[in-house]
Amino acid sequence: MNIHPIHTEEAYESALERVASLMDAKPGTPEFDEIEVLSALIENYEAKHYPIDAPDPIEAIKFRMEQEGLRQKDMVSILGNKSRVSEILNRKRKLTLEMIRNLHEKLNIPFENLMGDYQIQR
Repeated sequence: MNIHPIHTEEAYESALERVASLMDAKPGTPEFDEIEVLSALIENYEAKHYPIDAPDPIEAIKFRMEQEGLRQKDMVSILGNKSRVSEILNRKRKLTLEMIRNLHEKLNIPFENLMGDYQIQR
């Protein structure tokens, strides 16, 4: 195993290819250990060169609704009446602290995803 830090796109592509070639490695083998080390290096390189911004609060809510198969009417118990749900999801109204707490508690959306700033549409 000859592993080095990943500093270039070429080294990144090479590491990805090597991991793909080792995907059938069995736990406890040197090849499996190599996958673990390369995966950590790849993850580090991607975090630096391909960062993924967290979604804004409304996108986080919509994503969770899609994951859970929820519709707007299912959100009434969390966000308030039907028109309030529509206003929130259409960016006409900001989330309140109580709504953020409910979303976190009932849908397990992390607080950090719900506390971000977003523009409302006038």
